Amino acid sequence: MALNDGRTTRRRGAELEAAILDAAWHQLTDRGYEGFTFEAVAERAGTSRPVLYRRWATRAELLQAAIRHHGAAEDTTAPDTGSVRSDLLTVLRRSNRQRSNFLVLLSASLGDYYAETGSTPSEVRELLLGRSRTAVDDILDRGVERGEIDPARLTPLVRAVPYSLYRHEVMMTLRAVPDETLEAIVDEVFLPLVAAAQPYL
Repeated sequence: MALNDGRTTRRRGAELEAAILDAAWHQLTDRGYEGFTFEAVAERAGTSRPVLYRRWATRAELLQAAIRHHGAAEDTTAPDTGSVRSDLLTVLRRSNRQRSNFLVLLSASLGDYYAETGSTPSEVRELLLGRSRTAVDDILDRGVERGEIDPARLTPLVRAVPYSLYRHEVMMTLRAVPDETLEAIVDEVFLPLVAAAQPYL
């Protein structure tokens, strides 16, 4: 509820649902699945448990909705700085700011959720990102057009290398990745895998 000229204004519809899902996301990232209860989310959102139960039957459904809601608000556009190296570092640094806490959550705090639902970290990650084309796909395709990247080397597994290594670093350390490590992922591992051969002068 919010005060407006001394009167109480009730949130309804999409405004109320967005407030609940924002509260649910913060509760999840602060307390993990163990502390992710209807009571805690309702209290954080300034509403009641029956309001939540009318929308989501279980806390697993509420978790899924909160992750989708948060993912939809993220900036997922592909930068175009003029080079694959700079574009990749831009999106990795953005993910480091936006998603490192979520990746820690995937690794350390959702064991009960996986056991309860039979879900996997990959499926939860898909809730956040969806199945749409990624910024990295756009970056790599532009790199092919500019002649920076050899398209024959871009197998699906190779395309996944930057983020696979980034996620590994987060999940092994349970913290954001140092910038020098992000640069090493791009400069020492990925670009040598995909760089187009340079013509002899």
